[in-house]
Amino acid sequence: MFKTLSANKFTFLLALFYTCVFNIPLFEIVARGVQKQADVNWVFIASFPILLTCLLSLIFSLFSFRFLAKPFFILLTLLSSSVFFGMWKYGIVFDRPMMENIFETNPAEASMYLNWASVLNMLLTGLLPAWLIFKAPIEYRSAGKELLHKLGFMLAMVLVSGVILGVYYQNYVAFGRNNDVMKQYIVPTYFIGSAAKYVNQHYFEKPIPYTQLGTDAKQKPSVAGKPKVTVLVIGETARAMNYQYYGYGRETNAYTAKLGLAVFGKTISCGTATAQSLPCMLSRFDRDNYDVRRAKAQDSVIDVASHAGLAVTWIDNDSGCKGACDRVEHELIKLDADPALCDGESCFDQILLHRLDDKLAALDGRDSLIVLHVMGSHGPTYFRRYPDDHRFFTPDCQRSDIQNCSAEELMNTYDNTIRYTDYILSEVVSRLQAVSDKADTAMMYISDHGESLGEKGMYLHGAPYAFAPSEQIEIPWLLWLSDSFAATTGKDKKCLKTSLGRGEFSHDYLFDTLLGLLHVETSVYRRQTDALAECNVQV
Repeated sequence: MFKTLSANKFTFLLALFYTCVFNIPLFEIVARGVQKQADVNWVFIASFPILLTCLLSLIFSLFSFRFLAKPFFILLTLLSSSVFFGMWKYGIVFDRPMMENIFETNPAEASMYLNWASVLNMLLTGLLPAWLIFKAPIEYRSAGKELLHKLGFMLAMVLVSGVILGVYYQNYVAFGRNNDVMKQYIVPTYFIGSAAKYVNQHYFEKPIPYTQLGTDAKQKPSVAGKPKVTVLVIGETARAMNYQYYGYGRETNAYTAKLGLAVFGKTISCGTATAQSLPCMLSRFDRDNYDVRRAKAQDSVIDVASHAGLAVTWIDNDSGCKGACDRVEHELIKLDADPALCDGESCFDQILLHRLDDKLAALDGRDSLIVLHVMGSHGPTYFRRYPDDHRFFTPDCQRSDIQNCSAEELMNTYDNTIRYTDYILSEVVSRLQAVSDKADTAMMYISDHGESLGEKGMYLHGAPYAFAPSEQIEIPWLLWLSDSFAATTGKDKKCLKTSLGRGEFSHDYLFDTLLGLLHVETSVYRRQTDALAECNVQV
């Protein structure tokens, strides 16, 4: 098309492409904002793409130098293509917590997002533009002339931007205030800034000295009896609204319904993605004061349990413990651990039951805490979370590009994951009941965050917490105690069912509630956030 391109023309065309393609999700936000207005200044609205193109041209000019421009913009375009697809199809916002989730995702987990739609997107908006950039016939002047022309181009972009902002400054301020999320959809500036914050926080900021917590922890005296074994099951991507226990009209809790579980009332997660929620829920910090660097620089409740003398084991079938289990015995299930349950990319959660059998067979007389981190309802490949004999709700969505499934298929698939997790929980309880002659047993289940299934145009999870929908933050929390465990630790089971059911909780309660369940006393324990404390009786 062009025999030659000046660096300035190349920069402008690239900025125009980013505006017209990668910022489609941004203009969808603008369109929704326009719909809320009674009076619309269409000239002001039309200035949005002009302003964005000028500002991107200005920024891109800083990198449009010989030997730098092509490799830099090829990489940026490939990254922007992936970000664009995630925002456009799933409503993902690439803020700092999401970047943390991405950096800590393993290859098998990342491959779940690979489908024909994502491949086609990469071909059309990533690889093809990258090839065009590579082949672009950019003609550079001498260094001095190139610099002068670049400065002139940048000045022109500043002037046009200045005129637009000068005329419509109040409009932009008001519109931006009413649609604050817009800045999170600007490609590539927002995701680059988020990635920079993550890298700076994890690799350049001065490390915080590590602090141990609860080194004074010990188990409270209890009625003489057998060792106590507690299994903490940490769920993945389970939202409360799809649980029978929370009023859902489908049989998603058919397996545990007769086990007499205590169900916690409305419970809110600490974050909307595993990388934030998991370490937060196990840390001493509450959500309002949580900071990932500070949390990773001090003991979690898992460590405090270990300080109290419990035999602590973490067994993981998900994406790891995000540092919370680093100082106790832990195992990450290998993706080829069992040909019957694994396909090389993920394993069904039944594999955790086999590991639990091994642990229960090797009880050594000490009180134990066994943490099972399940794959649960991890999307978008929900259909790969349950075997065929647990395909209860049909037709289900047998594909990863879930936005192309019908609402019924998608909900059926997700509900199958919830029902399968319920089966896993029932099997955990069954195994604990089977060792009743050797141990007093308990099980607690809590999810890390919820999931969007197309509501409000959003899919998956990871939305910025400030405007995260209830689907992503309202989670299930369940508890089962054997009669002997309740008796020896002083827990009134009837009281628990009543008290927990009428309460409102959050991940902030887990630290102290788990310590209360484990019968551990320590100076870092807070009774006011122990959800079980109201039902303690003298033993």
